[in-house]
Amino acid sequence: MLRLTTPTGRVAAALGSVLLAGCQTVPAIPAPAPPTVPSGQQPAGTPDTAATAPDITPQHRLTAIAAGIGPVSADSTTGLSYEYLHVQRWSRTSGAIRREDLRRWRHEDGSGREVSRRAPDVRGVDHQPTPEERNLFIGASPTTTRYQDDLHPYLPSPLPTDPAALAGLLAPPELAAEPAYPRLLVWGVIGLATGQYLNQNERATALHVLAAVPGIEYRGQTSDLAGRAGLAFRVIAEASTTTAIIDPATGELLAAQERLAAPRPGLFASVLILQRGHTDADGIAPKPAPTSLR
Repeated sequence: MLRLTTPTGRVAAALGSVLLAGCQTVPAIPAPAPPTVPSGQQPAGTPDTAATAPDITPQHRLTAIAAGIGPVSADSTTGLSYEYLHVQRWSRTSGAIRREDLRRWRHEDGSGREVSRRAPDVRGVDHQPTPEERNLFIGASPTTTRYQDDLHPYLPSPLPTDPAALAGLLAPPELAAEPAYPRLLVWGVIGLATGQYLNQNERATALHVLAAVPGIEYRGQTSDLAGRAGLAFRVIAEASTTTAIIDPATGELLAAQERLAAPRPGLFASVLILQRGHTDADGIAPKPAPTSLR
């Protein structure tokens, strides 16, 4: 889903994603209303403390993060010419796991470039990415793809400020009755975070969308493959388990992974978001900066 940039493409991918998860035919039921932001009192304490407090709902944790996130240095550079993204991703192919390091420079006119490095595919699909295998990308030969006017964001700007409206763009409402709908909505948020830069307010709105995902669970504090600390949230939908790791200080998505239990158990997709930002030049990465300005 990381490269889909049109509503039609996302609907097609969502339908395929449902099938890949092994969905069975279910009785027709009325489609639920679009997700809304959970109501109720915010937990006491500072936002970071509230997000990790015991005995509160996952919805309260996510809304607490959304209420208290701070800016990152890249939020002040959105006027620069190119949006930059650096990710590493693992994706299922026919009988193997593809491993790729991708750096993307995108101009608002649709031009730009992507530079990818691939590690050897892993045979089979029951694979769990490790921090050590990230070193395989360092020596891999780069492949550059240039774009003239067809490198677009996941969703057009400006993004809706209403979480329910954004949710309607991220997951097809016509699939809301499907058991796999929660995972589609979660991967819509993941696709958004890997498809374009999200400023502080947009990150907060995306967190409210996650808070409204049916059945979302809090899995505690954890670290991603790059060793960065975050909070893990999980969605189980039929034979699929998706876990997203969120930085509670900035609201940024650090990493996400989906594993399937059936019909072919193993890894389906994993993404590690290493750097986002803006730069003046195509091909030049912005300098790494502190994660939070708070």
